[in-house]
Amino acid sequence: MTAPLTPSQPPHDRPPHDPWQQAAQPSGAVPAPVHEEDGPGMKTEVRQAAVIMVAVAVCGVLLGLLWLWLAPRVPLVADSDAVYLKDTEGEQAIGVDGTFTLLGLAFGAVTGAVVFLLRKRGGIPLVVGLTAGGLLAAVIGWRLGIFLGPETDVVAHAKSVGKGVAFDAPLELKAKGALLAWPVAALLVHLGLTGLFGPRDPEPYPLPYGDPDRAEGSPGPTGA
Repeated sequence: MTAPLTPSQPPHDRPPHDPWQQAAQPSGAVPAPVHEEDGPGMKTEVRQAAVIMVAVAVCGVLLGLLWLWLAPRVPLVADSDAVYLKDTEGEQAIGVDGTFTLLGLAFGAVTGAVVFLLRKRGGIPLVVGLTAGGLLAAVIGWRLGIFLGPETDVVAHAKSVGKGVAFDAPLELKAKGALLAWPVAALLVHLGLTGLFGPRDPEPYPLPYGDPDRAEGSPGPTGA
């Protein structure tokens, strides 16, 4: 009578985990990395955007003062019937709008660059705050220049200076689209600098074992 055969017992010195079996596991078995929150929270970004909006809007005071100083004057003259342009072929009125537009573009470029240097990470709230602040600054500069400029009541001014005496017309922004020069310039400069020099996001899924074929889900080496 023959004794029943028993399966061979594995040697005690074999490691509990077979490296060949580990290598044969598909790359999909690698646990996905845990993504941590990148940058400050939304509340912090909104708060920073509000601060930037107010700071940029305050700069509109400087825009108004420079516009009042650099804009050309439009001379008027009055007679017993009405008020007329002293120089009917002059381009001073166009120069007033052009001066405001150029100043708005310059201020927009500077504020866009400064905001990028202060907050290189950017974000949608920051861009919205920068654009809104630029628009508010343009409106503040426009109204301040008119308020500090020559008398807005042309008839009363003409009566005070007398007939035939030239006087300056009030500052007037005929092309209201010039108000968009500041926010558009700030937005373009900030987005351009962010695209060129802004921080780059890391790769979300690094290649396992440094082998690009394994990242595509190809099986590892198997035993012969």
